[in-house]
Amino acid sequence: MLDCIIIGAGPCGLSAAIEMQDRGLSVEVIEKGNIVEAIYQYPTHQTFFSSSEKLEIGGVPFINKELKPRRQDALVYYREVVRRKGVIIRPFETVEHVGRTADGFEVKSVRGGQAVTRSARSVVLATGYYGLPNKMNVAGEDMPHVFHYFKEGHPFYGQDVVVIGGKNSSVDAAIELEKAGARVTMLYRGEAYSPSIKPWVLPNFESLVRAEKVKMVFDATIEEITNTDVIYSIGGERLAIKADFVFAMTGYTPDVGLFADAGIDIDPDTGIPVFDEATMESNVDGIYIAGVVAAGYDANKIFIENGRFHGALIADSLVHRLERETAQP
Repeated sequence: MLDCIIIGAGPCGLSAAIEMQDRGLSVEVIEKGNIVEAIYQYPTHQTFFSSSEKLEIGGVPFINKELKPRRQDALVYYREVVRRKGVIIRPFETVEHVGRTADGFEVKSVRGGQAVTRSARSVVLATGYYGLPNKMNVAGEDMPHVFHYFKEGHPFYGQDVVVIGGKNSSVDAAIELEKAGARVTMLYRGEAYSPSIKPWVLPNFESLVRAEKVKMVFDATIEEITNTDVIYSIGGERLAIKADFVFAMTGYTPDVGLFADAGIDIDPDTGIPVFDEATMESNVDGIYIAGVVAAGYDANKIFIENGRFHGALIADSLVHRLERETAQP
């Protein structure tokens, strides 16, 4: 039996695994994709908010020629960390159930259609924030030409593309799409630019709007998406704009299905699971949480740069737990 199973191989989950290994604990990480899957899903040319040293885990230096690393830099770094530290990853495996046993937990997952069961004394849920896109609940949202994640602009050269949203992910997508030769319109329900847009990005975007290379529409309420258009309204007036493709960049919500399955209580208003901030242990004895999921719906509260420290708290708690169990007659 393992000392711990970590679900989620993002930076915070990997950091927790390394902290446990450093304390002599046995641990494996199960990931539905591969390591740092969420970062892999970032747009190809994405630049981080944080400087490279604030993304470091496991005491491995993140050396980068630029102050703020890009997506590819981070992918290379975290792969190297896993290699150096010998972290055991179970990739492309989806956890479906976490259940209590007499001496710990049973984690049931599926890989390549095959059922897998593992046992551990404790479990860490580090499933990240980008599990489920926020839906607009409008007709046509699930059509095949509508996307909730943006990768790169090249496939959309010469196409009419509508970006829905007005924060960082929307602005980044619009800039890359225009750069790749798409005809871009951005529809945003706000009345002005969001203050959360990265300050070094907004001037570039505004210059595209002034030059009429990107059409920016404020106060837009999305009504419907059809095969050929996005239907929206402004002040009650119903309008339509041609759209070969649509990027609905409306934010994301953590997938807390496993939390409920394991019996973890979650505040319905904030989405924050119940946990002890000193140990990161949830209301379920032996189940811990790590990373941005601890912030609930507020993705701006916990990032890699502070979530990476959760692992040390968890590892220390597990060591104390094993010491208590060993000391018992």
